[in-house]
Amino acid sequence: MAFDSEPLSIASPKGQTHKFTVELALTPPQLELGLMYRDSMPADHGMLFDFGTPRPVMMWMKNTKLPLDMLFLDQKGVVTHIQENAVPYSEAIISSGGPVAYVIELNAGIVRKLGLAVGDTVTSATISGKLGK
Repeated sequence: MAFDSEPLSIASPKGQTHKFTVELALTPPQLELGLMYRDSMPADHGMLFDFGTPRPVMMWMKNTKLPLDMLFLDQKGVVTHIQENAVPYSEAIISSGGPVAYVIELNAGIVRKLGLAVGDTVTSATISGKLGK
């Protein structure tokens, strides 16, 4: 399955900005497949899941070989919850902890390495395009 991609930035309230290239999971089949079956992902890459309207989201790692950090975002692109080091192949449910519009999956360890945190703001064409609506 093919995924389009776009640049994405994560900015902390302290002014630090981190840039990534993310693949876009926009359709139901893409949202379901996500990063399953991938053997590797470059350090500055990830996947942005767009759920359309804010809602509680449940993720899992079934068939996902890569350990991942997950950032859960509200409709404005603000990080509301983070799950670090999701375990490969685990069927344990990872909850968004409330309504979210987006989830970003990055390689495990990136959150700690870059100091990403709840309250950081994410911008990309997908997120910015919906803010004007």
